[in-house]
Amino acid sequence: MARLTDAKCKKCRRAGDKLFLKGDRCYGQKCAMVKRPYAPGIHGKARRRRASEFSTQLAAKQRVRLAYGLMEKQFKKYFSEALNKKGDTRQNLMKKLEMRLDNVIFRAGLAKSRSLARQLVSHKHVLVSGKPVNVASYEVKEGQVISFKERIKKSSMFENIATALKNYQAPSWINLDIEKMEIKIISQPSSEDLGNLAALNLIVEFYSR
Repeated sequence: MARLTDAKCKKCRRAGDKLFLKGDRCYGQKCAMVKRPYAPGIHGKARRRRASEFSTQLAAKQRVRLAYGLMEKQFKKYFSEALNKKGDTRQNLMKKLEMRLDNVIFRAGLAKSRSLARQLVSHKHVLVSGKPVNVASYEVKEGQVISFKERIKKSSMFENIATALKNYQAPSWINLDIEKMEIKIISQPSSEDLGNLAALNLIVEFYSR
């Protein structure tokens, strides 16, 4: 399976925005975007030229693609499916991204990053409605329950999870039972859950060229 291998902090610096790829580190002063908020490389600090329309669209697409940890081929496939589905292409795209199994685990607060959630899935620690699933891109559906095998629930990774999530508010379409370590999908993400979609116009424009 193809995967992204670039250093996570360099991805954020290249994108010019925090992509929250390294969990807690992204929220503190050690974050690369705090220490070095410019592109990597010897010319990173140099003044950039005025961005062209194409480069602005490309940057918007890269920010979303990298935030979800996807290869270009996979991201483009999601966009094509969103475009061919009835409704708002932007909402369709975000729903497909949000309903990925690795993203749901991350959104529920049970993994500090999407990459860690992806590892939990690929290492066969995750069950969907009682059946093991090891495909991070698996698209969860309304009514399904995501849980974890007993051995991983007892690991140090989930120590003090209840305290850590005490003030965490999961998205409205997710119901999290911290005691059971279960996530139930109670609906599809609404337009309110998806937030401001204006930036996605640039992605639509990019693939419409």
